[in-house]
Amino acid sequence: MQNREMETCYRKILDRRQASMDLPPYRAALREEIQDVLAKFFAIERPDAEVSGVKRVGGGASKEQFFFTLTQDGKSEQFLLRMDPRKAITETDREREFVLIKAMQGLVPAPEPVWVDNDAEHFPQPAAIMRVVSGVTKPSGAGVKVSGLGTYLGPNLRAKLRDQFVDHLVTIHAYDWRAKPLVGFEVPDGDPRQAARWSYNYWRGMWDIDRGETKPIFALVDQWLRENMPETAELVVTHGDYRTGNYLFEEDSGEITAILDWELARIGDFHEDLAWVLMQVFGTFDPEDKTFRASDLFERDEFIAEYEKRSGRTVNRATLHYYDVMSSWKCYIIVAADGLEAARSQHNHQDVLLTFLAGASAMFEGDFVRLMKQTDLTQRQEEPA
Repeated sequence: MQNREMETCYRKILDRRQASMDLPPYRAALREEIQDVLAKFFAIERPDAEVSGVKRVGGGASKEQFFFTLTQDGKSEQFLLRMDPRKAITETDREREFVLIKAMQGLVPAPEPVWVDNDAEHFPQPAAIMRVVSGVTKPSGAGVKVSGLGTYLGPNLRAKLRDQFVDHLVTIHAYDWRAKPLVGFEVPDGDPRQAARWSYNYWRGMWDIDRGETKPIFALVDQWLRENMPETAELVVTHGDYRTGNYLFEEDSGEITAILDWELARIGDFHEDLAWVLMQVFGTFDPEDKTFRASDLFERDEFIAEYEKRSGRTVNRATLHYYDVMSSWKCYIIVAADGLEAARSQHNHQDVLLTFLAGASAMFEGDFVRLMKQTDLTQRQEEPA
């Protein structure tokens, strides 16, 4: 793999991914094993506390997750253990996520991070522990499906959630990382295109390590992304995976109780978050009014207008289009290279799900064709008269 420019943290993630290629198969942790490791951990952290009620949380292609109860002095608290498998569909850093969620406390609803073991000193793999937050990721009648994919909220929940959804994203982007620096987050301010270059380089590095099949349409998009990196006018904290399915809400009130999955956050271009929100894979076609909505909350232009009104920023359509393309390109890498490699090597506890998700690669190839057809038109719209 070429020595591409990127954040130090992401370079370490790629090195770790490369080093794991020849390791033996990974076995999902048993409930009894997690009970034992938690008991040993809290014998150090809280000697008088008792661990009980360990229960695996369903889903999770990137983390093994377990609920458990910690009781001390007659008081019981609910926690969630998030532990890396040997190889995930997206590789991340527990310490980095921990730092950011701590910084977001009191600004937006987020789980409270309590303990982190980034170097796997106490747990079999890097892990973090957070307090449990009430709420659901989809309506109770939504059926069994991958969280956030095609979730139908309906008009009542949509009306309650949509303003919160935009406002919380605006708040995240408004975080003053200069006054309150985030430990472990590097700033791409070497030149105006560095933010786009760092993002491209990391995902291209993942593709190279996991030996994705380079089809002609992927090669075309990859070349276009390299040659058309936009300048970033304003650097903000990006969430990285902001969408329905990655927040908890109370079904009755519609209140968002926690924004989840901060692992892909970085300092970069806010257009990258907007493009991720607007991806078709995370949206829903409403059969009643024949409307497609991003995250089943907003039509595309409606979401852009609301973001501009609430943030005071102007969305550059050409820059947004670049990140539209990059978003589908990243998803293609995730399902067609990263997920398949984790399943092939038997390094993930969700190998069946990862193999299933690989079938979505054809959908992203369709996105490539659609988006590349829009490229010339979008660029002309942004050119001065």
